[in-house]
Amino acid sequence: MERYGQEVIEMSSQGQDDRRIVVGVDGSPSSTAALRWAIRQAKLTESVVEAVTAWHLPNSYGFAPIVDDGMDWADDAGKVLFETLNEVAGEDPDVKILPIVQEGQAAEVLVRAAHGADLLVVGCRGHGGFARTLLGSVSQQCVHHSPCPVLVMRDGT
Repeated sequence: MERYGQEVIEMSSQGQDDRRIVVGVDGSPSSTAALRWAIRQAKLTESVVEAVTAWHLPNSYGFAPIVDDGMDWADDAGKVLFETLNEVAGEDPDVKILPIVQEGQAAEVLVRAAHGADLLVVGCRGHGGFARTLLGSVSQQCVHHSPCPVLVMRDGT
């Protein structure tokens, strides 16, 4: 099983002829399900998986502005990505997976990464009851703005 360390690609380095599946990873159960599905699909279609995690420094939290607290937001996002890859990616070591950590709003980063891709796979965090029938804000933006087909995964709970 390949272990994923801290080597991060800033954006896609794939050529135009490569088959690509872009998948959003944020550590949630639905994004883990999306990564699992993308890896299985990549094996079937001989595609490369680009596992993308976005991070964004919020302008404020509640009424208080965010101050520089010394946190390394990019490093924290990378840790979430690599923990999820180490949990899931060993299930099929024949699939090439490129980890990508990018600063920006999640939907914007995913839509940008999806240019030239064959498929964008994202999770959807349902919150029970009627809310589970709705798409989340990131998945909804991806469905409406992606330049390629989008598959929205739920975690099955």
